Amino acid sequence: MATPPLSEAREQFLALVGDIRPQLHRYCARLVGSTVTGEDIVQETLAKAFYALSLEGPTPPLRPWLFRIAHNAAIDHLRRHETQRVDPLDEPERVIDPDLAPDPAVVRAALASFLALPLRQRSAVILKDVLGLSLEEVAEVLDTTVLAVKAALVRGRAGLRAHDNTTATAHPSTLAPAERERLDRYASLFNARDWQGLRTLLAEECRLDLVSKAALRGAAVQNYYGRYSALPYVRVEPGTVESRPALLVYLREGASEPDYFILLGFADERVATIRDFRYVPYIMTGIDWTRA
Repeated sequence: MATPPLSEAREQFLALVGDIRPQLHRYCARLVGSTVTGEDIVQETLAKAFYALSLEGPTPPLRPWLFRIAHNAAIDHLRRHETQRVDPLDEPERVIDPDLAPDPAVVRAALASFLALPLRQRSAVILKDVLGLSLEEVAEVLDTTVLAVKAALVRGRAGLRAHDNTTATAHPSTLAPAERERLDRYASLFNARDWQGLRTLLAEECRLDLVSKAALRGAAVQNYYGRYSALPYVRVEPGTVESRPALLVYLREGASEPDYFILLGFADERVATIRDFRYVPYIMTGIDWTRA
């Protein structure tokens, strides 16, 4: 049987992992404390998995295998940025078996609250209580024993319950005047559907990341607005996402919450980078966003 072209194989792979991606993102975002960075790690995970599957060899059970890759990618990120002391699960002390039902306090916890936990405990409670993996599956992802997972789970749950969510680090929700001015200008042109006016704002080597769909640069970015001109309704407004200046995107008239967001980078008042999260709407789950 002929091998499908690379683009077709990639689409088949993304369809295969479609149901798992939101779960991977929930895990990575809570592990590193950022929905945006969590999506970066998901993208890295899927790229590694796609490459691995292109090699000859048996296909592993998909869900635990992807979580294992995501876990290692997140740890690599934490090590690179030195935001956490990353160490393996300790040998457990004798602990009482944890309740196997998800802890409601963990399920409701704000994303930033998980950063109060040591990494070993954070991983266990996210995988078990937020995502519903079995103890055996958690042990497989973390490459440890069920007994070690039980110890981390008991301590992590206790740590979250003791943690006052009001002390979690809050992201600034205000825009600097220059940031607000640039976003206002872009939003005004966008909402007026002045696509040519937006094109004139693009830097010559502007880079577009249509997350999970395409990456373009230079003149090819000019075609980006054709996707939006075809929509019957779309509106953006300036805001912040995890302290970053952002455009909040609404696809339904009268909607009170955005469907997704766009991050813009500027250089000399020209748009140098665009990160559009249209194709990963699950990123809005639990995200820290505000209107300007």
